[in-house]
Amino acid sequence: MPELPEVETVRKTLKKQIVGKIIKEVTVLYEPMIVSDKNEFITILPNQKIKDIKRIGKWLLFELEDYYLLSHLRMEGKYFLKQKKDNIEKHEHVIITFQDNTDLRYHDTRKFGRMILTPKKNLMELDAIKKQGIEANSNNLTKEYLYQKLNSKSLPIKTILLDQTILSGLGNIYANEVLFAAKINPWKKGKEITLKECEKIILCSKKILDQAIKDGGTTIRSYTSSLGVTGKFQNHLNVHKREEKECFMCHSKIKNEKIGGRSTYYCPKCQKEKA
Repeated sequence: MPELPEVETVRKTLKKQIVGKIIKEVTVLYEPMIVSDKNEFITILPNQKIKDIKRIGKWLLFELEDYYLLSHLRMEGKYFLKQKKDNIEKHEHVIITFQDNTDLRYHDTRKFGRMILTPKKNLMELDAIKKQGIEANSNNLTKEYLYQKLNSKSLPIKTILLDQTILSGLGNIYANEVLFAAKINPWKKGKEITLKECEKIILCSKKILDQAIKDGGTTIRSYTSSLGVTGKFQNHLNVHKREEKECFMCHSKIKNEKIGGRSTYYCPKCQKEKA
């Protein structure tokens, strides 16, 4: 699924290709994808100009003149740029047609993606935005903040790292990689994580996410980018999708176990819990 680096890659790519374009019309083929008022969605967007594309956590923010169009890709959402005359594919659910007769098409096999149209002044009042935690590679993220969020929780640290209200932007791939880099067992409870380990998590998060952004994200079977972008960070994965392969550090076999319903890859030796 797209995580912070993948969403950031989509943001940068779209910014180069559609900023400045004016929307001509909008076609919604799967209405549950639109969280805000659907009639307003298709009547307000025409004649709006794409001024910028921003990102908060895993949310894309298309900045218009008076509004923001928010888009969350969820598990498999993708954007494609096509000509208006091109055939509409089975899983293209929202089509934004520009005045130059090009289309920005939202494609989502599982239909989990969501869009919200909101006046700019109301952006920070949206639950989707105001509940976001500090971004996992932000300079504002401190060990004290993370420790305060963890020290009363009995859930495994892997599950907690996926909570977007605590850390924004980390998904399954990067949570696995961060815990490996920090040498922390994914089953360890939040309340058992020390201040020093919080510092390790933050340092590893920043390093891994920043490198993944430079590499254009991670392209694996569960998430393949569109817009002609192929990520390269999959070449640097140490544990994710490496079940039963040798750890690059100690040569033990990488394990894959379900934690909170998510596939969790880790090295039982490098990430061994202390007795």
